[in-house]
Amino acid sequence: MTQFFTDIREPNTNKTTRSKVIASLAIAVFGFLLGVFQKWLDGSAVNDLPELFQRLDLTNFFGRIAVWIFIGAAVSVFSSTPKRAALNAFLFFAAMLAGYYLYCSLVLGFLPVSYMMIWAALAVVSPLLAYVCWFARGKGLPAVIISALILGALLSQAFLFLQGFRVAHLPEVILWILGLIMLRRAPKGFALEFALSLAAAVLCQLFIPYFG
Repeated sequence: MTQFFTDIREPNTNKTTRSKVIASLAIAVFGFLLGVFQKWLDGSAVNDLPELFQRLDLTNFFGRIAVWIFIGAAVSVFSSTPKRAALNAFLFFAAMLAGYYLYCSLVLGFLPVSYMMIWAALAVVSPLLAYVCWFARGKGLPAVIISALILGALLSQAFLFLQGFRVAHLPEVILWILGLIMLRRAPKGFALEFALSLAAAVLCQLFIPYFG
């Protein structure tokens, strides 16, 4: 079984402990700062935000799921091993939640417990999802399927397919393009990856209302 996973993608075991610790700490700090930034956006009146933030609609952007799928996938696939991917993804989401809810409690003076529990549950399952996502940059059909599911989730947020084809959110289109670059592969594999991702996007919008 170990050889099966290694054949899909071989872990990089050449990194030093120091570099791994620094990378994980950087991911955690990034997550914490992003959580604080997101809640600052939520707690600020739109008209009080810098004009660039208003034009990019950053408040709604961070309130949607695509950006978190993309960041979680990026943290996962660029980790050195699947175990490191699981650890780094958990650190990112746990730190993001810590920054978000500490800002809620210490600056805004309230703590939305029920909403927090939903995100906490997602943080708990993130290591398993990250472990699987790590193989998306590997070889063979399993890697193509995993990468197609990631791209399909991003694609479902970027375009609407069931109400007439149109752009849903421009920033999500950019994330989808970045996802294509991140998970690029040889033309034959890319064609299959793209076809499967399109099917996954349509199924997401058909069966998961939030994705529509």
